This record gives sequence, structure tokens and C-alpha cells, in this order.
Amino acid sequence: MRGFVAVAGAGTVTGAADRLGLAPASVSEQVRRLEDSLGVALFERTPQGMRLTEPGATLLARAQALLDHAEEVRRVVTGRRRRVRIGALEMLAAVKLPAVIRRLSERCPDLDVDVRALTRQDLLAEVTRGGLDAALLVDSGPAIGGLGFVPPPGLDFADVDEVRLFLVAAPGGDRDPLLVSAPGCSIRLAADQVFGAEVPRRELTSLATAREWTRQGLGRALLPDFVTEADLASGALVPLDLDAPVLAVRLVWQRGRESALRDVLYAMSV
Repeated sequence: MRGFVAVAGAGTVTGAADRLGLAPASVSEQVRRLEDSLGVALFERTPQGMRLTEPGATLLARAQALLDHAEEVRRVVTGRRRRVRIGALEMLAAVKLPAVIRRLSERCPDLDVDVRALTRQDLLAEVTRGGLDAALLVDSGPAIGGLGFVPPPGLDFADVDEVRLFLVAAPGGDRDPLLVSAPGCSIRLAADQVFGAEVPRRELTSLATAREWTRQGLGRALLPDFVTEADLASGALVPLDLDAPVLAVRLVWQRGRESALRDVLYAMSV
């Protein structure tokens, strides 16, 4: 079952084998045996990779719950501590996760929490293949991907906080160009939606760099509240007139895993 989930997440047997630390032939054999036992084809083999069939998609929606149950039985029998693996964007891991980890420790002293900071693409891939139990990212809109990225299928989510954006500049500093972080960054995606492609911009490596260049008067930047709070309070940056969108801090997980993530969901929502 883990091999099946890994292939579904990676899209190829080779990719799944790399993630599981197995030989591709072993993963192929696992999938073949599972298909034989169920009497259905779970994947359509194509030149581009492994594509889930309808029965495969049905199984994937339930597979992680089966694995969760097996892990719970193993934990009870062996007396091992529970463990949950949470991923987050680097900026959220630094700002939002400490309070969540504290609440989890207080509520569930028998729970070990692993935290990994990854890019959004890697977070979604790890959640899909089961390498992470849940991931914290920034998004917008009524469905995953509203900020302008394409999510893998089979995920569910809950919005647990919000991020307010401010267009800022240094007092007396330049108002152009627009200073933006690298493509793929959530705040960069928001800036692209707000300003379009026509506004003169300078691409920098990170939000921290964009903030510092803005403080030095080299342009304006659209930055999140947790980056600008101290500078706005001190006057190092001033807000410019813009009706900026409010983004969601979004927890995502594989659909059907709510019972296994009950404590995490509680800690995120308090």
C-alpha cells in the first residue's frame, strides 16, 4: 500500500522507488501484487508515467487512512510514541509554527512532532506521497491553488490564520521599481496578481532582501504583516495606498486523514 501511495504521488515508479529507498523493480512488484489481489488495474501505464485509473483514485482516497490505522495498531502493540510530521514554508515555520508546537506539547505530551521547512511544491508532493502528515502554506480563495499554482488531487484543507499584505516604501525613498521575491514565492504570486506584468519590477532572492532594499529606499514592496510590523511601528517603512488582498494560512492534508490529524487540527485552530 505504501508503494502504491508513493507511485501515485511521484507519478513514476522510479520516482516512488527513490522516495522509498527501494529498487524500481520492487515497487513495480508491490503495485502488481496489489492490483492482482484487488482484481483491478490501479494505474494506466503511459510514456509520461503512471496515471491513476478510476479504481486507483478511489483507493488513493482511502489508502492513507488504512496506513494510519495500521500504524496506530503497531504503535499500541509496541508501545512507541506517536509522531506527526508537519511541513511548512520557511517563513511560516519561523513565525507561525512555534505556538502550534507549544499547544501540541501541552495537549499531547506523548506526541513527537517533526517539522520540515520546504518549498510549496515539495510540501504538496510530500503530503501526497505520505512523507508529511500535513503542510502549512499561504494561499487564497475557496480552493487550494487560488494564489496561482496547480495542486495535486486528493487534498483537503482548513484555513487556520490569515496574512495581511502591505505595500510599503521608505519615507522619502523611491516608489519604483516594485521589489519582488523569486518566482514561486507565495507573496510574489500575490504581487503578480495585484500588479500584473506591466509594472516595472526588480526581482530579488527573498522577502528578507526585498524588505531590506525597501528600507534603504530602493523601491516599494508588497510584504506580509509579520515582515513589516516592526518597521511600520518604528517609521522605517510607511504604508502606501493599496487595497491589498488578505491571504490565508492554509493547512493541507490527504483527504480522509482527519481522524489521524485531530490533535494537529485542534492545535492549529485554537
